[in-house]
Amino acid sequence: MTQTTALTFDLAGFDSFLTQRTEPQWLTELRREAWQHYEAMAWPARRAEEWIRTDIRAFKVDRFGLPAAEARDAPAKAQLRRGVDLGGAIETVDSYVVRESLDQALIDQGVIFCDLSKACEEQPEIVRPHLFTAFDPDYDKFAALHAAFWAGGQFLYVPRGVVLDKPLHIGSVMTDGGTDTTHTLIVLDEGAEATVLHESNGVHEKSKGLHVGSVEVIQKANSHLRYVNLQEWGYGAYHFAHQKALVGRDATIQWTIAAMGSMLSKVNQSVDLVGPGADSQVNGVMFTEGRQHLAYHTQQYHRAPSCHSDFLYKAAQQDKSRTVWRGMIKVDPIAQKTDGYQRNDNLVLSQSSRADSIPGLEIEADDVRCTHGSTTSKVDEEQIFYAQCRGFTRKEATRMIVSGFFQQIFDRITIESVRDALGEAIARQVREYE
Repeated sequence: MTQTTALTFDLAGFDSFLTQRTEPQWLTELRREAWQHYEAMAWPARRAEEWIRTDIRAFKVDRFGLPAAEARDAPAKAQLRRGVDLGGAIETVDSYVVRESLDQALIDQGVIFCDLSKACEEQPEIVRPHLFTAFDPDYDKFAALHAAFWAGGQFLYVPRGVVLDKPLHIGSVMTDGGTDTTHTLIVLDEGAEATVLHESNGVHEKSKGLHVGSVEVIQKANSHLRYVNLQEWGYGAYHFAHQKALVGRDATIQWTIAAMGSMLSKVNQSVDLVGPGADSQVNGVMFTEGRQHLAYHTQQYHRAPSCHSDFLYKAAQQDKSRTVWRGMIKVDPIAQKTDGYQRNDNLVLSQSSRADSIPGLEIEADDVRCTHGSTTSKVDEEQIFYAQCRGFTRKEATRMIVSGFFQQIFDRITIESVRDALGEAIARQVREYE
C-alpha cells in the first residue's frame, strides 16, 4: 500500500493536519469545533435503526492515515468525460488537488470552479455563507470527522443568470491504502444552469482505502443542475458520505448516482425542496459482487408547497453481496400540493446475495400525492425461454436481461457519454451466468 504516514485521526494527527494548512481563522474554528464534537460522539450503535443493517464493527479508523499533504502520482480515470467538450476540470489524488482548469470565457462571466480550500481563502464572501449549510457536521461521528479533516475539495459557483453550455468534470482517485476526505460544494445563483460529471475511482479494482466525504448543493430560485456521480472505489475501500441538496423556488435538479465500488458503503443522500415549485429527479444504480455491502439511505424532503420529487433506484446483487436501500418521503405541514414518488427495484442474481428495501412515508400535510414501491426478483425464466427461442444461448439471454434491467435508468439520462459510461460499467460487472 502506498500510504505510509503514521499520522492518523487522533489529536496529534488533527494538530499536525492544521499546521500543514494555511486557512482563514473562521475555517480553522469550524474544524476545531467539529473535532471537539467528533471526540465527544460515540460510533454508531450496532442496534440503531439507521445502522442495524450495516455492520461496521470491523472498521477501525486508526488503521488509516490522513489525506495527502502533497501531490501524488496516480493514473487519471475519466470514463464520464470521454468524448465530451468540457468547460473545466478538477482532479484530486488522495484528496489533494493535482490539476484544475476552467475556460477563460467562463471565468469572464464570474464562474468559480477550483480547489475549495483555495476558494475559502480567496473568495470567503461567497464560500462562507454556503459552506455547511446543507451538510450537517453533527449528523453523526463520520460527519464530524469529515468536517474536521476535509481536504482537497471542489467549489463551483455559477453567478446569477449564467448558463454553462459545457459540462464540468471532477475526478477523484484514491491510491491503494489512501484516504480521501473531499468536500464538494456547488452553488447555483438565481437562473443559473450547470452540468457536473463527478467520478471517484481506486487505482485498481482491489485497492483499499478510506473515503469520508460530503457533497452539498445549494440552488437558488429557477436554477437548473444536472449532477452525475459514478463511484468505483476499489473493492477494499470503506466509503462513508453525506450528500444533500437544497433546491429553491422553481429550481430543478437531476441527480444520477452509480455505485459499483467499495467493500462497504454507507451513504446518506437527501434532496430538500425548500422553495415552492422545486423539482427533483434522482436516479440510482447499484451493482455488487463478492462480499460487497452498499447501503444507501435516501430522503426526499418536501419543505415547501407545490413541489415534485421522483426517486428511482435499481440494484443487482451477485455472489454473497448485499445492498440496503432505505428511502423516505418526508412532507412538512406547509408543503401542500406535494407530488412525491419513490421506487426501488432489485435483481438478485445468486442464492447467497441479498437485497434490503425499506421505503417509507412521513406526511404531515393533507393535500398531497405520495406513492412508493419496491420489487425484488430473480431473472425471469420465461424471458430466458423467449430469448432462447430466438437463437440466444442461456448465458447470452441472461446477460441481456441483466443489462436491460437498468435500461429505465439509462433512458432518463440525457448525456450520451454518461449513458455509455454507465452501460460499460454495468457490462463489466455482468457475468456468464449458468
